[in-house]
Amino acid sequence: MKHETVMKQEAIEYLNIKPDGIYVDGTLGGAGHAKLILEHLTTGHLYAFDQDDFAIDYAKTVLKDFSNYTIIQSNFKFMKERLSELGIHQIDGLLLDLGLSSFQIDDEARGFTYLKDTSLDMRMDRSQELNAEVILNTYTMEELAKIFFVYGEEKNSFKIARRIIEKRPLKSTMELVKICDSVNYNEKGHSSKRVFQALRIAVNDELTVLEDVLKDAVDMLNPEGRLVVITFHSLEDRIVKHFFRDESTIDIPKHMPIMILPDTKTEVITRKPVYPSEAEITRNSRAKSAKLRALKRK
Repeated sequence: MKHETVMKQEAIEYLNIKPDGIYVDGTLGGAGHAKLILEHLTTGHLYAFDQDDFAIDYAKTVLKDFSNYTIIQSNFKFMKERLSELGIHQIDGLLLDLGLSSFQIDDEARGFTYLKDTSLDMRMDRSQELNAEVILNTYTMEELAKIFFVYGEEKNSFKIARRIIEKRPLKSTMELVKICDSVNYNEKGHSSKRVFQALRIAVNDELTVLEDVLKDAVDMLNPEGRLVVITFHSLEDRIVKHFFRDESTIDIPKHMPIMILPDTKTEVITRKPVYPSEAEITRNSRAKSAKLRALKRK
């Protein structure tokens, strides 16, 4: 099972690592970013978050030559709370790679893929009760359509939701794929891609979690500390872009005389998103939709 970390060098460049700093990898995954961060640390320490047992075991193997790291088995939405328990209240950098790891995609039992027939799961945290099957078989047509439209930008959201209601109960990914095929038969790309994305976001409450952790990160950053986020679809990127903009600008009412312009706590380092190189996209097709944005605490 191969996992290739996206935009490794770019992430490290924008983190601007201090050898004695405190850093957080909010999305440990295959530990590609974590390993590179640790290679830049001397007396510093890395705290890494992941919910997945397999990813954590794999990461321990990748990081076997290092001792200055702590893995925390938790969703990064609890970052501030979990770090506080360890006596860590300020950090020098946070990296969030919001892509699904190859482990989750390739593990058929997890239900993230629309290419194989498996259970309708999609939970990042397998201890939670809500999964894709529950949503598909219990939510109203209007609720399903809203999820597909808002989280998947699926223009045929109501047609797909109506077919799901007609075909209930759904038990497998291929049953859902067939419904999407019957509606999106003229679409470019896979008929189910947007619906699967939407369900994954809904099951894991990903966008709310992202908004919360961005706020916590800015509060915790030391002066000159960096927040680096790699996104993979427009909904995530829009949240990060708007958050960075709001944090780094002062909203001054029109016609108000200003003697001294108030300063902001942060500065956006990436005025436009940073994209993977053509070489990386050729080598790893999963990097194609990646965008990196970075923010600095003043």
